[in-house]
Amino acid sequence: MKKLFVSVAATALIGMAGSAVAEECGTVTVAEMNWASAGAIAQIDKIILENGYGCNVELVTGDTMPTFTSMNEKSEPDMAPELWINAVREPLDKAVAEGSLIVGGEILNEGGVEGFWVPTFIAEEHDIYTVKDALARPELFKGAEDDSKGGFFTCPTGWNCRITTGNLFRAYGFDEAGFELVDPGSAAGLDGSIARANERKEGWLGYYWAPTSILGKYDMTLLDFEVPHDKAEWDQCTVIEDCPEPKPNSWVKSEVFTIVTDDFANKAGPAMDYVKGRTWDNRTAGKVLAWMSDNQATNEDGAYYFLENFEDIWGKWVSPEVAEKVKASL
Repeated sequence: MKKLFVSVAATALIGMAGSAVAEECGTVTVAEMNWASAGAIAQIDKIILENGYGCNVELVTGDTMPTFTSMNEKSEPDMAPELWINAVREPLDKAVAEGSLIVGGEILNEGGVEGFWVPTFIAEEHDIYTVKDALARPELFKGAEDDSKGGFFTCPTGWNCRITTGNLFRAYGFDEAGFELVDPGSAAGLDGSIARANERKEGWLGYYWAPTSILGKYDMTLLDFEVPHDKAEWDQCTVIEDCPEPKPNSWVKSEVFTIVTDDFANKAGPAMDYVKGRTWDNRTAGKVLAWMSDNQATNEDGAYYFLENFEDIWGKWVSPEVAEKVKASL
């Protein structure tokens, strides 16, 4: 009976201590964005914040503009784990200056990347590292209806990148160099063309972006446009359909940070250090996304897969004590 009393008392004390920690951090609302990398990191945050820092995390559905607007105007939710800030830079800068929003860590430390890609085995075997290198070798890139031409895979109809890619295709003179645009028909068709080329060890050239599951599964090389991003040209022509005289240009790196409200920063305590310090590269994110795709996994599944297999990465985001709590929860 005495042992039972001690056990119950100890359990009660542990519960009280846990409640105190949770109370200190409080309830935290985290936006689970509607694309895979952001969804996975939101679930990772939930597991680490709850088990490592005693927070009570509520996930809410999010998307770039609605989430930012809500955070900016209502201070809800508390955190956007993966916000592509190029789209909201001016109002974000204003909110940061006013102190209502705070920029956390650069969650994608290479940023979001768009451009023209080739399989890495093709790049290494034939020294294809720039757009001009690819232009000189149309015979390496099959897929066009005309067998005498190289195939350049563009975006499916309805995607904004189809306009941009078409303008750059003309600006760099791909048609004169012996290429024709190949319409993949759909997102699945575009992914399938990359998978088929890599599995068959064939050439492939076209538009894609990272981090994504397909680039987590297959090793692809981003080609150098050899020109800086010209914002004026981009806004006035590159993104305008059927721009009459497009010029060579390049995508700007999409900066991707975690954004939190001032309320969260004030109540988070040590958890704020975690939010400021955690980051992963596109290759790691891509590997997680590829596993999720192959296994038809949920965002939560992807989070557990990452925590169970990439401790060398996330272990650096937290203290040893927090890491032990998170590992115990797994």
